[in-house]
This record gives sequence, C-alpha cells and structure tokens, in this order.
Amino acid sequence: MSVETYDVIVVGLGGVGSSAAYHLAKTGQRVLGLDLYHPPHVHGSSHGRTRVIRQAYFEHPSYVPLLKRAYRGWDEVERASGEIVFHRTGLIEVGPEDGVVIPGVRSSAKQYELPIEEFTMADAMQRYPGIAGPSDWRVIREVNAGYLDVERCVQTHLSLAENLGAALRYGEPMVSWETQPASVSVVTDRARYQAGSLVLAGGPWANEWLASHGIPLKILRKHLYWFQVTDQTYDEPAFPCYFFETPRGYFYGTPHDPGVGLKLARHSGGQVVESMQGQQHQPDEYDQQLCQDFISDCLPAASTTLSQWAGCYYTCTPDENFVVDTLPDSPQVTLVAGLSGHGFKFTSALGAVAAELVGRKVDRQAIDFLSVKRFLDPSP
Repeated sequence: MSVETYDVIVVGLGGVGSSAAYHLAKTGQRVLGLDLYHPPHVHGSSHGRTRVIRQAYFEHPSYVPLLKRAYRGWDEVERASGEIVFHRTGLIEVGPEDGVVIPGVRSSAKQYELPIEEFTMADAMQRYPGIAGPSDWRVIREVNAGYLDVERCVQTHLSLAENLGAALRYGEPMVSWETQPASVSVVTDRARYQAGSLVLAGGPWANEWLASHGIPLKILRKHLYWFQVTDQTYDEPAFPCYFFETPRGYFYGTPHDPGVGLKLARHSGGQVVESMQGQQHQPDEYDQQLCQDFISDCLPAASTTLSQWAGCYYTCTPDENFVVDTLPDSPQVTLVAGLSGHGFKFTSALGAVAAELVGRKVDRQAIDFLSVKRFLDPSP
C-alpha cells in the first residue's frame, strides 16, 4: 500500500473538523480531511437545521472568552464566504430564581459585562405571548444570542478549506492510527497516510478511537422535534430562541421554521449508546411525550402535532466540559472531543484552537479547564 504524505490529517469533518481543516489550511499547511460519510450528514452530531448560540454561559463562566472568539469566528466565516450562518434573534432563558440557569446566566453576564434584560414571568408572557410558566419563574433575555444554520456552517467551513487547498476525502473511514516519535500514520479502507500531526474530531466515534487512552466518554442518543404551529406567534423576529429549566429537565428550541415547524428538544436525558457500529436512530415515545407535555405547559400556542423528527448524539465527559488538548504521550495528536451536547456554537473557535495546538502556539491558560489531564490517573 502506497503512503501519501501531508502536514496534518483531520479525522472527522463535522462541526469541529470542518473548522479545523479551514484554520489549518489558512496557515498554508498541506491538510488532509477524512470522514466516514459525506458531511454535512445526519449520522453524528452536526445536523438538525439549527443550533442555539449564546454567551452568558450558565454552565461555566470560563467558556465566555471562548464564546467571544467563536462569535468573531462566525463573523469571519460570513465575510469569507458571503453566506449568512448566524441569525441574531436573541434568546430567552426561563426558570426558577434558585435554579441552575437563571443564577448562572446572571453570574456570567455580570463577570463579562454581557447585555441581558430580566423580566418577571408575567412581564415576559406579555412580551412573548407564546410562552407560559409559574408566576415565580424569572426570564432573562440575552440580546446577542441567536441560532446557527448548522449544516450550512459545516458546508461553508469545508468549502473554505477546500478553496485554500485542503484535500477532503469523504466516505473513507479511518481503520487505525498510530504515532511515531515525530509523526503519525493513519490507515483507512483505501490508503495509508503519513503526517506530522493528527487532529481527532470524530464526535461520537472518538470513544472508539481513544479506547486505549482512558478518556471517559459516554455517547447518548438524543432526539430533535419540529411541531406544527397555526399562526405567527413563534415566528422571528418577534419570537427568539428559548431555553427552559423545568422540574422535568431542560428544554430548548429555535423560532418557527416555515419549512418544518417549531423546533424543540430536550437537553436532559438520552439513551446510552455502547458503540457506533451499525447505529440507526429510532423514535423514543417517552422523550416525545415529555416534549409534547412541555409544549402544553410552556408553549401553549403551538400544536403538539409532530411535523418532523430526527436523532443525533451527545458525546459526554463526566463533568460535561469539553476535552481540547494534545494527548500527553503523543503531543502530535490533538483531540477535540466530549462536547457534551453544548459544543456546536463553539466550533468556529475550536477549529482555530486545534490549529494552534498543532502549531504549538495556543494560549494554554485559556483552555486549561478543558485539559485531558483532569481525567487521567495522576498516580505513577
């Protein structure tokens, strides 16, 4: 088998990998991108028409600088391509005063001086007639939030990368990879490749690729729904993206899309998937019923009649924070994994960080909380 040589190989060309291929190609390196399918596709985690993007991050305030970089990254993508991928509709975050979301949003907004507006539930229901909830809930509107066209983001990054000379090979799965002292080898079902560096950005497939490295990743099957609406209550620009913290979990969605309906998904829950081999999504009646109950309770102007459904995957770490790092025993291998269901919005920045890790020019302090070392046994 002949060997083709590149400077960098990127395996997985979804949200992160497409961005990494673009940012690496911008540096003038010879880049090879590989994907099992032809992205954007429906088999991983980078599909579903839209993804919410926000900055006042209740999960962990250390993400906010990375989010600011991601916002600049999406602006760059739009300038470079002429495509519109980011729709700034705003976002309402709804939940109890003493919950997780409302205090967390306030904390991040205060620390980083992010523009937000706060409402009582009664005032919010007047401004947004399509929502409902208990009178003691609070509502925060994040002004600069919105949604991304997820498939367009992936396709645009790939097109930009290819225009800069990246070789992108689809339908070519990686069979194995191994490291040498100063290089890496990747074997696919078609060829053998050699490069100075490797970027692993395989979403749910990363679990199998990293099985021998002791990095704890759990794959969850998730479900996305679009429900019918009968009027303009949930149309943008009047209606924003939304995220609710309820006693039955977290629910989120984006404004009504005339082509398919009002998007809704449950951020909580999910079914554990042991292996990606032969996986096919099947509807989950319990999950769907929870979403229909949520509509009745919190989005009462919408119908509970389903117009479209899709499945996707979360690849989760134990603390639900990403892994963005080089492998300790193989610094020529960069890993971006475990995005835990909240990572797509970051991908314009994560691809840039991956390129910086490859070039040994990254600000380690900015991503220290995402280090792989937090999961590895410190004992000798």
